[in-house]
Amino acid sequence: MELGVSAALIDGTLVPGDVRTAEGKVTAVGVPPRPGARGTAVAGFIDLHINGFVGVDFLTAEPDDFEAVGRALAATGVTSYLPTFVTAPSNTYERALRVVGEAESGAGPRLLGVHLEGPFISHRWKGAHDERYIQEPDLSVAGALCDAGPVRVVTLAPERPGGLELIEYLSNRGVVVSCGHSDADAQIAHAAFDRGARAITHVYNAHRRWRARDPGLAGAALVRDDVTVQAIVDHIHLAPETAYAAFLATRDRFSLVTDAIAAAGLPPAASRLGNQAVQVRDGEVRLPDGTLAGSVLTMDRAVANLVAKGASLAAAVHAASRAPALLIGRPDLGRIAVGHPADITVLDDELRVIRTFVGGTAVEWASRSRQLL
Repeated sequence: MELGVSAALIDGTLVPGDVRTAEGKVTAVGVPPRPGARGTAVAGFIDLHINGFVGVDFLTAEPDDFEAVGRALAATGVTSYLPTFVTAPSNTYERALRVVGEAESGAGPRLLGVHLEGPFISHRWKGAHDERYIQEPDLSVAGALCDAGPVRVVTLAPERPGGLELIEYLSNRGVVVSCGHSDADAQIAHAAFDRGARAITHVYNAHRRWRARDPGLAGAALVRDDVTVQAIVDHIHLAPETAYAAFLATRDRFSLVTDAIAAAGLPPAASRLGNQAVQVRDGEVRLPDGTLAGSVLTMDRAVANLVAKGASLAAAVHAASRAPALLIGRPDLGRIAVGHPADITVLDDELRVIRTFVGGTAVEWASRSRQLL
């Protein structure tokens, strides 16, 4: 089957022609296009940090919610994602992990596991997390959570007592550790990365501030070639220049995330992040005290924002697809190549999503969700 595109972005190079797929994989690129072919095929977007979408908060979701959410996400070019849980009581985590384990993505984006953003974070840099449920790093608690469901990524504060040991424990279990919501200085940050941490969670947000003589977690992450730098490029969490500077410093290690909440994809209104009430106004999500509480960003908009600031389309797509795929140990994803899964997003000249394919199958968008995105 041909996708009906006029070109495809293949390992950073725009290749004229269509893409052919069979049995869920790419079988050929540069195929002479049929009349009427339009759009550019790029690797499907992967969101490793998303709390909810179109009215569904993943922490309280039911198994049936994921197919509807997946179809809405596909309209933004997402072909794989990690439902993300903010800090919560252990029993809430256990139920939510069980639900994700039981959920089926259907014909929608792939569920790659779960991102636990907490509970082993800093009280000082808790952001919108509920302080009552923050815990000290504990191997037995972490082990129980990993046993309860498909934990793939954990965000934690390495400076907390036992934090470095927990990084090593989780890494040995195959869990990707990202440092965030942390007061770590550069020395502790380097120690965390040496012990197995692989990324920084939403750079320049909810961690020790960068200073010339105290660069902290961000400073350590930016200069290490073994660390992925994740960023929310919505022009709210970061000034456009700040986001672009981080991209220029890290290039292939730069990874886009949305940190979207249940309000994303819906008209502005009151919403929730976990058990916290939030309000959406002028594209910003905040707690009643004014604290930023996630976003209503979509991944296609993040890509467009990065391109608008100066990044090439190839670099922005890499940040939305290949970089996150490599971070979580899925080199088969985030790339259009013969033999790889046909997880593909088709963009028009304005970088709007035309179609999304998961395993070579076009995802049908719910009309209501598409109108709102």
